[in-house]
Amino acid sequence: MQTFTLEFDKFCLKLGPETCIMGILNATPDSFSDGGKFNTFDKAVKQGIKLVEDGAHILDIGGESSKPFATPVSEQEELDRVIPVIEKLSKEITVPISIDTVKSKVAKEALNAGASIINDISAFEKDPAMADLAARRGVPVVLMHMKGTPKTMQLDPDYDDLMFEITNYLQSRAAYAMQKGVPKNNIILDPGIGFGKTIEHNLVIINHLEKIMTLGFPLLMGPSRKSFIQNILTEKNKLQVGPDNIKTEYGTLAAVAASILNGAHIVRVHDVAKVNSFAHIIDSIRNA
Repeated sequence: MQTFTLEFDKFCLKLGPETCIMGILNATPDSFSDGGKFNTFDKAVKQGIKLVEDGAHILDIGGESSKPFATPVSEQEELDRVIPVIEKLSKEITVPISIDTVKSKVAKEALNAGASIINDISAFEKDPAMADLAARRGVPVVLMHMKGTPKTMQLDPDYDDLMFEITNYLQSRAAYAMQKGVPKNNIILDPGIGFGKTIEHNLVIINHLEKIMTLGFPLLMGPSRKSFIQNILTEKNKLQVGPDNIKTEYGTLAAVAASILNGAHIVRVHDVAKVNSFAHIIDSIRNA
């Protein structure tokens, strides 16, 4: 397996032998799984601390939902949701904080508040100033593939050659980032599970990560509680299975296992405690 070392700020993440777990903290009222659960300051801070205690190596904080058909929020509203939480958590936890945003102003203020990674689901397309910011601040970035926007991405997504198109896109965005001054060893790629993909597309991506791995970057996967898992299990059980159903958690673990065994370096998940123990066993099998 390819191994990578991310050195930034006061952190050093070794990616490869041990799966890196990115814990999701949605400071939003409308995210698809935990929207509204942590959208107050105290709840968000408490959950962030818990995720780190449960074993998260990175804490990913977002203030704008990117679920299918989500409506964008204003820059100020996003800042109000995430900056106080980042300021507080950066003093309370010892792992890096990632800001999940497509807005360079939000990313800049988050970095000033204590974040040290930028997770941009638009891969620097939504706001070109994001690439300059990342280069100037010398922080790692996650560049993700998405077909369309959150509002449109699930309207009959179609590909001529799924893996070629995703791999080609990620290669081009990584090249753009490097052209803007982001070092190669600060770039992480994410094929965007659930972002403009059908059930079958998501399964093919997980099963063929080797195509993307040929690009030579660390790989992040985010299958946690996604609708493709819910839909497969709903069809299997002939009964609606929602994001908080225990069956969806088991389905998430299966998708995480397949992702790790097929080469993922980082998994972005809601339930860090379960995935932490689970990933340790999968890593032990993979490294045997």
